[in-house]
Amino acid sequence: MIKGLFAIFLAAILTENYILNKFLGICPFLGVSKKLDTATGMSIAVTVVMVISTAATWPIYTYVLVPLDLAYLQTIVFILIIAALVQFIETVLKKYIPSLYNALGIYLPLITTNCAVLGVTMLVIEKGQSDPTFGFIQSLVNAFGSGIGFLVAMVIFAGVRERIENNDIPKSLQGLPITLVAASLTAVSFLGFQGLVDGMLG
Repeated sequence: MIKGLFAIFLAAILTENYILNKFLGICPFLGVSKKLDTATGMSIAVTVVMVISTAATWPIYTYVLVPLDLAYLQTIVFILIIAALVQFIETVLKKYIPSLYNALGIYLPLITTNCAVLGVTMLVIEKGQSDPTFGFIQSLVNAFGSGIGFLVAMVIFAGVRERIENNDIPKSLQGLPITLVAASLTAVSFLGFQGLVDGMLG
């Protein structure tokens, strides 16, 4: 049981990373990764939303939508739940951590439309349908690991971008072009983790 949960957690961070492997959540990845502190704050907010939204959507889907034959409303219901959670976190940050609230700016409410968050809630349902042993606890571990994977990708890329700013970049590559090249190389580097989890725990 513990070994299985650890495998799910590691896979969510490394081999199934939502940004670098599934290419979801690219908007905040490129928009909020200029500074390490804002990248970290954004990642923590996304992780909290991922875990809480999974904890809310999984039972609603399993015990409400499916028994009432309303599973086709899954996407709409999940978006409403995520939007409500983001509003709540936005209010908390504005009141208690205004510096982080101001630093995240427009990207904080954009968590509502962050496809990585919606992707986590929908893919854990899909995994549960294909694997009966993938239940509520596994879904929460997967959501938490996905959030940590989001954090890892953001922090690594924030470090890369800070190094880029301190180096001489050819004029034709300055700005978005070198950012996209660096993002591509960071994603390619994560391909090296393929098979690592199976090799460690298999």
